[in-house]
Amino acid sequence: MKESNKKIELLGSAPIPKALLSMGLPTMIGMMITALYNLVDAYFVGGLGTSQMGAISVAFPLGQIIVGLGLLFGNGAASYIARLLGHEDKEKAGKVASTAIYSSIIVGILFIIVIMILLNPVLKLLGATKSIMPYAMSYASIYVVSSIFNVFNVTMTNIVTSEGAAKTTMCAMLLGALLNMILDPIFIYTFGMGVKGASIATALSQMVSTLVYIGYIFSKKSMFSFRIKECCFSNEIMSEILKIGVPTLIFQLLTSLAITLTNMEATKYGDSVIAGMGAVTRIMSLGSLIVFGFIKGFQPIAGYNFGSKNYDRLHKAIKTSIEWTTIFCVVLGLVMVFFPTAIISQFTSGDVLLIENGSKALRANGFSFMLFGFYTVYSTLFLSLGKAKEGGFLGMCRQGICFIPIILIIPIFWGLNGILYAQPIADFIAAIIAGFMAIKLHKELHILKINSISSKE
Repeated sequence: MKESNKKIELLGSAPIPKALLSMGLPTMIGMMITALYNLVDAYFVGGLGTSQMGAISVAFPLGQIIVGLGLLFGNGAASYIARLLGHEDKEKAGKVASTAIYSSIIVGILFIIVIMILLNPVLKLLGATKSIMPYAMSYASIYVVSSIFNVFNVTMTNIVTSEGAAKTTMCAMLLGALLNMILDPIFIYTFGMGVKGASIATALSQMVSTLVYIGYIFSKKSMFSFRIKECCFSNEIMSEILKIGVPTLIFQLLTSLAITLTNMEATKYGDSVIAGMGAVTRIMSLGSLIVFGFIKGFQPIAGYNFGSKNYDRLHKAIKTSIEWTTIFCVVLGLVMVFFPTAIISQFTSGDVLLIENGSKALRANGFSFMLFGFYTVYSTLFLSLGKAKEGGFLGMCRQGICFIPIILIIPIFWGLNGILYAQPIADFIAAIIAGFMAIKLHKELHILKINSISSKE
């Protein structure tokens, strides 16, 4: 009970900088390490050859979709749990947590079965060429099956963070990622397993993260028991989970679609361009996952204080989060702008075309990444406040509403450059839209604050 009170205090009364660091820093570190092991995966596989690097680039969207299933229930539940805790309704919050975790496992298993049955045509659809396909099948066959652990892990990450236990999330992701970094070179090179070795290393690392979360449940450190009998599929609970979870899932699906469309356009220019864009995607995921990790700490603070009508504290959390994420994004963006060739060169043994095109794309993405923190704070904020319509729209802007028309149209007139610069152009447009929506939101919050003060007088 004492531990539970500490978590509630962190969400509702601790100084905002302390609360954001306590909640966001552990998750941010965990996601940073996760992003690093994605890069390490690409680094070691890149040493095998361009087609092998292309294989993991083609399979990457499948991972994004699977993560989306965890976010469907995890992020949807986390937003509702934070608001319920703000209303001091722990019993219902526990039901939401149990419902989310078991729902994600069932849906995840069904999805994986379907993908495995259709794996070959799915990989073709994702952009696998004849030279890439054998490696893509070898990698994805293990990667997809083992991803049930990742569905569980992503769901738990969101739920555990929503109750204020961000350090547990960090430990789960950290141990899994470090193990993957150690096992990658052993399975790929020492055991001579190639891309299959990379997928086995990833599977084992995800299992370890799962064991950490299972240990957390049985240690009874959580506010929730996660018992099957607590599952409640009432209209109220499922609608609250899904109204936030579905937009999040759509965001992940659009991310996968964006990568797929990029790969499909890149097939016209050969394996080197596919591999180069794959390297850029993984590098950008390093920065974006660090921001997402920090925002995971901001999300329950925003939801809790909105639920408890503490609008001054909510405003301070928003302002601080924007400042901190923007500083980080500008610094990392400048690194990508000034050192793109040195960075991209690490993912190939000397493919000149890969380095040339990858460097162009990375430099352009570095400029647009400077706005990523601002955009992410507000796309998350709307969902944290239960505003599914606005949050869903903003979440779809960057990788969907803005990106899809650009990647389909601009390459027709601009050729390969249209592929390299499509994402940065979409990012700039999405950030502008976020700015207009932010202005409207703050006006609404100001009115709610005035009404809240009036009702107390």
